[in-house]
Order: sequence, then structure tokens, then C-alpha cells
Amino acid sequence: MTLPLPITDWTDLPVLVTGAGGFIGSHLAEELARRGARVRAFVRYNSRGSAGWLDETAEVLRRRMTIHAGDVRDADFVRRAAKGTVAIFHLAALIGIPYSYDAPLSYLRTNAEGTLNILEAARAFGVQRIVQVSTSEVYGTARTVPISEDHPQTAQSPYAASKIGADRLAQSYWLSFGTPVVIARPFNTFGPRQSARAVIPAIMAQLLSGERIVRLGNLEPTRDMNPVRNTVEGMIACAEGPEAALGEVFNLGSGHEISIGQLARKIAEAAGVEAKVIRDEERIRPATSEVERLLADSSKAARVLGWTPKRTLEEGLAETVEWMRGHLHIYRPGEYAV
Repeated sequence: MTLPLPITDWTDLPVLVTGAGGFIGSHLAEELARRGARVRAFVRYNSRGSAGWLDETAEVLRRRMTIHAGDVRDADFVRRAAKGTVAIFHLAALIGIPYSYDAPLSYLRTNAEGTLNILEAARAFGVQRIVQVSTSEVYGTARTVPISEDHPQTAQSPYAASKIGADRLAQSYWLSFGTPVVIARPFNTFGPRQSARAVIPAIMAQLLSGERIVRLGNLEPTRDMNPVRNTVEGMIACAEGPEAALGEVFNLGSGHEISIGQLARKIAEAAGVEAKVIRDEERIRPATSEVERLLADSSKAARVLGWTPKRTLEEGLAETVEWMRGHLHIYRPGEYAV
């Protein structure tokens, strides 16, 4: 088996990004274009012809992108999109945890079967590097902290189960066929463009719309919040990593934890408002499904990939507040988004 050389220069390289119209995917596609790559931006087909957040991408970057509108569950479409690419960043997934309680089969088909389609296409066409994007939710509530890549995996939601399945498929293709996979496991990424299903934009939308009472679910769980630009740089580092990175999992987190209640107060400070934080019973997850604590040990990524997070929580919050002030019209602060 001949191992591929690591990627060191993205200039004019054909790269596929699935989930490119989403929150993290759009930031990643733009950064790859910024570095000179020719980006095939795989977005989910819709009758409006929208490419998601890439509709707002600067024209200088969009010129380096080709939009591929389809469905990751369609193996034939995936093969056509992947053919001739050097690297694939696989982000396409259903991600909302509460909705996975209602539609678990959709999660299995999109997240696990969709990943299988990517792996088969990559294997068929000899793609040099596949970055499979995982989630810290696969760990469940921390048994030991900080959480390393060796921490046991516990699926506390159908979403987490579907992502564990996707990751195991990726590892199996490395072990079975030598498919050059690297698994990037981001913790709680946040920043501009994030859906109100996530806690930070949910809080910001309430505060910036004039609410002075922030309604949340459980206030005690802790999370490792990492600005999106840190996560994007970590994913690119996974693609650029040495041969020792192949078949491996890399946590991408800040290394700091904060409770949801404390986070709400820090967001209020960043937004320059005073607010009361209360528990909303509708937003509380089932007791055995709530992940109580997440704190990343990303030392492996630092050691093998040379990646460390550069931006702080406070810097990320300030950037996100500024962006949301100009995009508040797309959020519905009074509704609980699942």
C-alpha cells in the first residue's frame, strides 16, 4: 500500500466539501478558497436554488467554488461530485439533537449511510485525504476530564449513535482498504451563521431582540466552546497532517469549559445588556440523554498536527454578537428551535 503524501499547498487543488452550505462548512469552504483551492461545494438540493450560507460569500471567493446541489444519501451523485478530487472534507449531516429523538432513521441514513457513500467514492477514485468530521457528542457525559480520544463512546442520543457509526465506518475503511481517512472531532463550535438550535445563538437572539429574560434548558452542564475559525483551521490541519495522522481521531477543542448558566451571563456581557437567566422546561432534554460535561484534551492534535486554538471564547463571542446584530431578522427568538 502506497501512502499519500501530506498536502502542503492548496493552490488549484480540487477539493470536495460536503455540507458546504451549513454553518461550519461554509466557513471551511471559504477558507479553502482563500488558500487557493478549487472548491466543489456540496450543498443539499432545494427548489429555491439556494447554496445556504454560501449565498453570502464574497464574489472573489465564490469564483473559486462550484456548487453541487444534491443529497449525500445518493451514492451516484456523491461519486460524480467526488471524482477527480484530491481531498474530501465530509461535514454533511443532520445535527440537531432534539430532532433526532423524533426522526432517528433520518439521522442514520444521512449520517451513517451518507458517510459510507463518501468512503466508497473516495476509495474508487483514489482520493488522497478524507477528513471525516465527527462530534464530541460521541463521548457522552465525561467519565474523566479532560476528554482524550481514548475516552469511551456513549451514544446518549440517536444523533450521537449515528455519528459513532459514521466514525467507525471511516476507521474500518482505513483498516480494511487503506483509505486515507483522518477523523476530526470538534467540540462545541460557535460563531457567525450558527443555527438557533445551538445555545449561543439562541441566547444572543433573545438578548439582541430586547428580551431581558433568557430561557434555557439545563443550566448546569458544561461545554468546551471553540470559535469556528479555530475549528476550521483544525480540520485543514487534519488534511495537511503527516502519514502518522491517517486512521487517527483528533479532538478539536479549546481546553476550557463553562457552564450554560455562566455562558449566558458572559454573552449578556458581550452584548452589553443585563438579563435574568431562567430554566424553561420545554428546552430540557431527557435526563439520561443530557451530556453533563464536555472538556477537550486536544494535545494529540497539537503533537501530531501542530494545531492549537488561537482565538479565545471572548473574541469569538464579540465577533458573533457583531454578526448577529446585522442578521437578527433570520432568527425567531420567541420560539424553541429543534
